[in-house]
Amino acid sequence: MAARRVSARIGGISESATLAVDAKAKALKAAGRPVIGFGAGEPDFPTPASIVAAAVEAAKDPRNHRYTPAAGLPELREAIAVKTARDSGYPVTASQVVVTNGGKQAVYQAFATLLDPGDEVLLPAPYWTTYPEAIALAGGVPVPVVTDESSGYLASVEQLDAARTPRTKALLFCSPSNPTGAVYPSHLVETIGRWAVEHGIWVITDEIYEHLVYDGVQTVSMPVAVPDLADTCIVVNGVAKTYAMTGWRVGWMISPPDITKAAANLQSHLSSNVANVSQRAALAAVSGPLDAVAEMREAFDRRRRTIIKLLSDIPGVDVPTPQGAFYAYPSVKSLLGKEIRGQRPETSVELAALVLEHAEVAVVPGEAFGTPGYFRLSYALGDDDLAAGVTRMGDLLREAR
Repeated sequence: MAARRVSARIGGISESATLAVDAKAKALKAAGRPVIGFGAGEPDFPTPASIVAAAVEAAKDPRNHRYTPAAGLPELREAIAVKTARDSGYPVTASQVVVTNGGKQAVYQAFATLLDPGDEVLLPAPYWTTYPEAIALAGGVPVPVVTDESSGYLASVEQLDAARTPRTKALLFCSPSNPTGAVYPSHLVETIGRWAVEHGIWVITDEIYEHLVYDGVQTVSMPVAVPDLADTCIVVNGVAKTYAMTGWRVGWMISPPDITKAAANLQSHLSSNVANVSQRAALAAVSGPLDAVAEMREAFDRRRRTIIKLLSDIPGVDVPTPQGAFYAYPSVKSLLGKEIRGQRPETSVELAALVLEHAEVAVVPGEAFGTPGYFRLSYALGDDDLAAGVTRMGDLLREAR
């Protein structure tokens, strides 16, 4: 019997569906097809000039040409602590911060630090594609808690408690949500936090979209709503979405001191320090004003209203209005099994493939987020492309019989 070439652990990882859809859309576009992609969750704005200028200066400084502490530049860790108190009202110290290569590394290290084999993590679905893979890589077991459009994609305490077992170690909480754009109201954040404290359940709360909320909605950080949770909570965040810095790869995790020390030890062997030029750019970002995000939020809000109107006008499509992030998550379940261009797609994967082929529009099917029968569309793209893309998709879907 031939030896296994790829380990079972790594061989079991699925490719990132969102990045795969984005890559396919770009490849088709490069081949000359007028594909419009709604796949990647990436602001279409340049990084603010002042942040880029800080990086240029940092690249000239020999201090940044060398190894630096694995957990992050001391001045950046301090600035993140100050920013967290400023933006969230959550008082933390620099020693609680580990600077990571993007939010994904922070998510992975949070699970790797907390979980032993067989530990279960409650995972409200729809969920970001990376969460279950990171849980499984750490030896944990993801336990989806499925929500739908009827609740605005919000998980209730009753649902969470029904999924809880003696093996439950943690809850992954994301608000504003990727992929749905749902924002948990403060009373529900508090209720869930108190439930977690009562049952000794850790909370990993992903706050990467904290500044992207609309219609006067406010976000609240769970350890602020429930101070008793602070000793069993990890906050994950980064500069990617707020400052249009997806490619700079700077995120962080904030945790109790023993978790921070363990995560820093892991990172010292895994990747060592984040690139110093990127860290210096992040320092300028988190220490500076939020003017750029206010401008981006205004554009995203305009696009949000446009995409919801266009999607709502398509027969068979049901879409709640997202209150945060930059995603719409419409249900297309009533279109499945209907004939479109001689085909009868039975799954949202098949329907998304049909939309790509015949409307030349790339969307991510709900299977990638743990809930078949849905599409995720990022509205972080130009206004003209957004309107043209949804219109083309709508024209095709109206053919369903």
